[in-house]
Amino acid sequence: MQMRLTRRQFAAGTTAVLAAPFVAPRTATALTPGRSIGEHARASSRLHAVLVQRGDTMIFAEAFRGPGLDRTANIKSCSKSLVALLLGIAIDRGEISTVQARLAQVAPNLLPDDADSELSELTLQDLVTMRAGLGSTSGREYGAWVRSKNWVAYALSRPMVGEPGGRMIYSTGSSHILGAALTVATGESLLRQARTRLGDPLGIEFPAWTRDPQGYYMGGNQMALTPRAMLRVAVLMRDRGMFEGTQVVSRDWVEASAQPRTVSPWSGLGYGYGWFLSETGYLIARGYGGQVIAAHPERDLAVAITSDPDQPARSRGYFGDLMEFLDGPILNA
Repeated sequence: MQMRLTRRQFAAGTTAVLAAPFVAPRTATALTPGRSIGEHARASSRLHAVLVQRGDTMIFAEAFRGPGLDRTANIKSCSKSLVALLLGIAIDRGEISTVQARLAQVAPNLLPDDADSELSELTLQDLVTMRAGLGSTSGREYGAWVRSKNWVAYALSRPMVGEPGGRMIYSTGSSHILGAALTVATGESLLRQARTRLGDPLGIEFPAWTRDPQGYYMGGNQMALTPRAMLRVAVLMRDRGMFEGTQVVSRDWVEASAQPRTVSPWSGLGYGYGWFLSETGYLIARGYGGQVIAAHPERDLAVAITSDPDQPARSRGYFGDLMEFLDGPILNA
């Protein structure tokens, strides 16, 4: 008798196929062999600040333009990677049972009353890996989403354009749903979680940021950190969840975050629990314009980069140049 696979089983079975990265063709880059970190950074009119730490030693820290090293910058979609860390902490604390928990279990009030079976089976893992199957609220859809009266409901009402647990569909709405679920599960706003669960142990400050019409802090954009604070997040990831002797997020969660669950169709980078993964060994938080938090555990490197937040940083353009910057002068510094 022939067995029929469920949709989720079919989606899981495609993971091996997705693990073979699509590498988009690159445009020409200004990278010149032999240049130092500073020489490369100064040559870019869009790059604002660069910090590179190996072990406990700061090997480069300079702001070339922009607000400097000690004033906040909008980290854009790097926010998604921090929301993923807050999910790991909530699981560590037992406030959420597992990353496979269904949204309907964790925060049933967020689901529409007429939710279909696919939506009812949506898991937090689907959300944190951008595999919810829901139509995107990023890119050209972003404006209509943030103008809506209920961001969570709008994101959950997007048409199913993929199988939950299947291919990557990059969407700030998915991360926002996750942030709202964390608020419900923990009883604390995303701002309070960021301040007490990440900010306090890392010694960094999180200014209040954008909230939706229902009061949920935006779960995937508009956070602000100083470049020095971004570097501390990078150190946390590099050191597998530990910072200055304190295990801020479990080693298990950080290592699980570094396992590719899907592949970005735009950059060809792997994607784990909220972090992009390069073939050269980086875990990367990536934000619009070229904001980067990067950790390389094997090389003992932590990196923070800020850039002009008002210009796009496409995978075949400026972000591709930043990847060559990471893989060239920084990796070999």
